[in-house]
Amino acid sequence: MAGPGEHEVDLRHHGDAEVGDGLRDHAVNVRAGTPPAWLAERLRATMSDLAAYPDPAAARRAVARRHGRAEREVLLTAGAAEAFVLIARALRPRLAAVVHPQFTEPEAALRAAGHRVERVILGKDFTFDPSAVPADADLVVIGNPTNPTSVLHPAAAVAGLARPGRTVVVDEAFMDCVPGEPESLATPLPAGVVVVRSLTKTWGLAGLRAGYVLADPTTIDVLAGAQPLWAVSTPALVAIEACSAPEAVAEAEAWAAGMAAERDRLAAELSGRGLYVVPEARASFLCVRMPDALGIRALLRQRGYAVRRGDTFPGLGPDWLRIAVRDRAANDSLLKALGDLGA
Repeated sequence: MAGPGEHEVDLRHHGDAEVGDGLRDHAVNVRAGTPPAWLAERLRATMSDLAAYPDPAAARRAVARRHGRAEREVLLTAGAAEAFVLIARALRPRLAAVVHPQFTEPEAALRAAGHRVERVILGKDFTFDPSAVPADADLVVIGNPTNPTSVLHPAAAVAGLARPGRTVVVDEAFMDCVPGEPESLATPLPAGVVVVRSLTKTWGLAGLRAGYVLADPTTIDVLAGAQPLWAVSTPALVAIEACSAPEAVAEAEAWAAGMAAERDRLAAELSGRGLYVVPEARASFLCVRMPDALGIRALLRQRGYAVRRGDTFPGLGPDWLRIAVRDRAANDSLLKALGDLGA
């Protein structure tokens, strides 16, 4: 649980602050080499439609079909970050519990909206213990798979948090990194569960802002009531529709399988050097503990490499880094730089 000093970490620090100046990017969890050519062409074609106001109907239908949901259970958003702001503004929890370490924007949004937040800090290997969640929490936020730990929690354990009078928000921004998405709650969507998804990571759309919320129709209506009109742009709507199509889902699945093999190789290389890598990583990044991680990060920057500091995630500290998985050549180059530094 959070105690004294709970506000000392910078909840607004994100991987994009680590990059720039020609650095090789292992800090931002966005798939390299994206968007693919076919998607870029679809986006360019929207330029002739920008005089008209955005129409979300086709994109909403596509998301509903992709997850086997009714259209009234879908809200399109300007990325997952907007979804967390809408949740914080529209819902009225007496006590919100945020399971950490995880993406910090949900807690930042809740605090900005004036809500009381209690942190649930996971223990060894960051596996999920449902009993650690306060019984009186009527809003619970958890990532799956979790950023930055790359841990995939069992769907049954996450769904088991739901109960009458409680809303469980599951951040599945990286679920499409997991072939088959076996622990996703997007399709079963148990009562009381709200699923937040993003297209930013797999499709390279961070600058476009494209995501969505899946929830019961009543919750969707409440969130929509807090959302500005035309919040999602026409290009983003086209991207959501295109990336929800069966052929796009299959492409993402193939990428996820290849990425997983390279991620596991990188994890083995780092572990072989005596570094602690959070076990059973399932997303497109690794969470690594090493002595003087902040110092190593600074030295890597001098050599042209950006990695994500871990000390701005509640539950981690100055001995942690998050490393985005790239292709074999890029990963080997980073490994060499680490080796030169004695890591």
